[in-house]
Amino acid sequence: MASKSVYSKDVILVMAASFFFMFSTMFVNPLINGFAKSLGASATFAGFIVGIMSVAAMFLRPVAGNLTDQMTKYKLSFIGGVLIVLGIVGYIITPNSGMLLLFRLMNGTGYVLCTVCMTTWLAELVPREHVGEAMGFYGLMNALAMSVAPAVSINIYKTFGYRQSIILSASSAILMVVVIQFVGDKGKPEGVANSKKQAHHFKIIQKDSLPIAALTTLFALPYFVTQADIVTYVEQRHMHVAVGAYFLIYAVVLLVLRLLLRNLFDTVSFGPWLYLSTAATVIYLILLTVMDNNWEMALAAAGMAVGYGIIYSVMQSTALLLAPISESGLASSTFYLGLDIGMSVGPMLGGLIDSLFSPVYFYPVFLLIVPPILIIYFCNRRKLNAAVHNH
Repeated sequence: MASKSVYSKDVILVMAASFFFMFSTMFVNPLINGFAKSLGASATFAGFIVGIMSVAAMFLRPVAGNLTDQMTKYKLSFIGGVLIVLGIVGYIITPNSGMLLLFRLMNGTGYVLCTVCMTTWLAELVPREHVGEAMGFYGLMNALAMSVAPAVSINIYKTFGYRQSIILSASSAILMVVVIQFVGDKGKPEGVANSKKQAHHFKIIQKDSLPIAALTTLFALPYFVTQADIVTYVEQRHMHVAVGAYFLIYAVVLLVLRLLLRNLFDTVSFGPWLYLSTAATVIYLILLTVMDNNWEMALAAAGMAVGYGIIYSVMQSTALLLAPISESGLASSTFYLGLDIGMSVGPMLGGLIDSLFSPVYFYPVFLLIVPPILIIYFCNRRKLNAAVHNH
């Protein structure tokens, strides 16, 4: 294999494309509920339209993983990008909420194909010993899109309305489809000769990456609960903090951390990262429980950047390094399956905890994730720590 630069033209283009497709989907997410209701959907049906994407993702991840290991990454990303464009253009022209559900599924299918495929594509464009660094920056593109897009969409729709605002989301998705046309390495599957023999062996998960998927779910639970419930939580506790800045602080701290630590992602083994992030998770959960000023809120957001933002990239690259190269797509989809479970179960758990306990216990309950995190790590520590050194 020819020597590949860590930040070649192709790597930069795939990172840019990943930002555009993530921005387009995250831009729409905060608007769908209100938009569905404005089209006449009941509160229940509007909630169903919002949630259908996460549920569909769980079923589609293994399909996307198998396809990624058998088709060129360019072709699958192109199909995914076109589906996102069609889904979002559908939002703009939909006459009713029933059609909105159909377009949401289209958008969701494209989103799943792109997340699995483009992670794998990027990992294959860099030397194997730099996968951690590349995943760190890929995660940063995602984190920026996830924090910038909702903030922009919420401010724009108040001025221009739903349909006009969603044009920006459609433009971003179109940019993603355009950008990937200029990537030179189309990402042919590894071991094409073998893939014909394996084509009929459909696998749901990549077994070596399973401990990573379980850890991803556990770390993701308090993150997605916070994303869904922090505004309500602050209101219930009558806390005087500028909660609107929470995820902005998280994104800024994460940006700085990923830049400072970028050379360590490929040299430090899994254990130290896990201990650091577990300790930071305990700290930010305690801070969210006791905070009564903006400094404590900012520290909680910084703690979350270490407790979730850093381990996210480490787990993503470790999932890819644990698997044979011919199953990179499946490893990526297994990692994202863990994330999907955290994303959909987290807010449900939040609702349940909110109805069973006083708000003061809302975050301490999530400290229960710590023992299973440590158990999973100790049961698999040899394999997880060896991944970094066995490229």
